[in-house]
Amino acid sequence: MAAAASTRAGRYLSQPAGYRAFIPAPLPPDPPVALGGELTALLSQADRALGRLDGSVLTLPNPDLFVFMYVRKEAVLSSQIEGTQSSLQDLLAAEARLFDLNLPRDVDEVVNYVRAMNHGLARLAQLPVSVRLIREIHAELLRDVRGGRLQPGDLRTSQNWIGPGGAPLANATFVPPPHHVVPDALGDLERFLHADDNLPTLVKIALAHVQFETIHPFLDGNGRVGRLLITFLLTERGVLHKPVLYLSHYFKQHRQAYYEHLQAVRDRGEWEAWLGFFLRGVIAVAAEAADTARRILLLREQHRAAITTGLGRGAGNGHKVLESLFDRPIVSVKDVEQLTGTTYASANNLVSRLVNLGVLSEMTGYARNRRFRYAPYIELFGDDARDAGETA
Repeated sequence: MAAAASTRAGRYLSQPAGYRAFIPAPLPPDPPVALGGELTALLSQADRALGRLDGSVLTLPNPDLFVFMYVRKEAVLSSQIEGTQSSLQDLLAAEARLFDLNLPRDVDEVVNYVRAMNHGLARLAQLPVSVRLIREIHAELLRDVRGGRLQPGDLRTSQNWIGPGGAPLANATFVPPPHHVVPDALGDLERFLHADDNLPTLVKIALAHVQFETIHPFLDGNGRVGRLLITFLLTERGVLHKPVLYLSHYFKQHRQAYYEHLQAVRDRGEWEAWLGFFLRGVIAVAAEAADTARRILLLREQHRAAITTGLGRGAGNGHKVLESLFDRPIVSVKDVEQLTGTTYASANNLVSRLVNLGVLSEMTGYARNRRFRYAPYIELFGDDARDAGETA
C-alpha cells in the first residue's frame, strides 16, 4: 500500500495559473528525524569512514594534489548527472588547452564547475556558507556556457519545474515554490545551517541538500550547486581537512534512487529513508577515496624507484617532472623544458625516457605539438577517465 501524503517537509499549494507548487517547511523537520536504530549505526560508520579518509589524505606527501584531481572528478560526475558528455580525460585535455581533439562541446561547463568549486573553497576563508556564497558559486558555474543567459548568480524571477526534457509545466514531475517564496525559503535555510542545535553534522548537511534542491532557487544549475553545497559544508564544519568527499559518484551510480528519495521527502516526509541513503553514500565514497589515496602513494613510490633506477644522472629532473604530474597530468615537452630549466632537446629526451619507463604516454598522435599524459595516475580516478562521458 502506498505511503500517505505528508506535510512534514512542506505542502503543495494551488497557484493562480492553475498548477500546484511545493512550499517547503523550514528545517528542521517536524516531527524531528528519528535517529535511532539503523541510522545510529550508519552515522557511526560514516564518521569512522570519514576519519579514515582524513587520515589517508593527510599521509600523502602533498594532499593538495589529491584535491586537484578529486575536484575534477567531482566536476565531471556532477555535470554528467545533468546530461553533459565530457569525461575526466576531456576536462584535463581542455585545461591543457588541447582544443583540437574533438572535445565535447559541453566541456566548458565542466571547466566552469572546477572554477566554481575552487572559488567557493577559497571564499570559505572569508565567508560562511550562505545565500551570498551560493549566488557567487552559481555565477561562476554558468558564466559564458549553456544556461548562461539564465541569470547567473541571480535568484529566479519566474516559475521553474522539473520533468522530462522539453515537458511543459502541466506535465512536470515536481514544481518548486513560486519565485516570490524563494528569498524567504533560502533565508530560512541559511538560519538552519548556522543554528546552534544538537543535530549531527552529517544529518544537518543531508537535510540542507534536500531543502536546497526543493527550493530550486535558480533557473539552471540547481543540481550542481546543491551538490557543491555538500562539499562546502563538510569543509566549513571541519569534518574533513581537505575537500575530498564527493558524493556525485554515488548519486550518479544510483541516480534514479537519488531522485526518488528527494521526491519521497516532499510527498511523504520520508526524511529517515533519505538519511539512510545519504549516509550509505558517505560510507561508500569515503572508503573508495581512502583506497585511492593509498594507491596514489604506491604509484608514486613505484615511479620514483623506476626513475631513480632508470634515469641515472637525469633522475633529479625526472623526479621533478613526476611530482608536477600529480598537479598537471597532461604536459608538453615545452612544459618540461620550463619546469626543469633545461634545453628543449634535453627536455624532449627526458620525456622520451619517461615514456619508456611507463610514466608518460603520448596522447595526440601528432608529430608536432604533442601532449603526454600521466595515464596510470588519471586511471586511479575511475572509469570516467577512460569512458568518453557515459551518463548513467
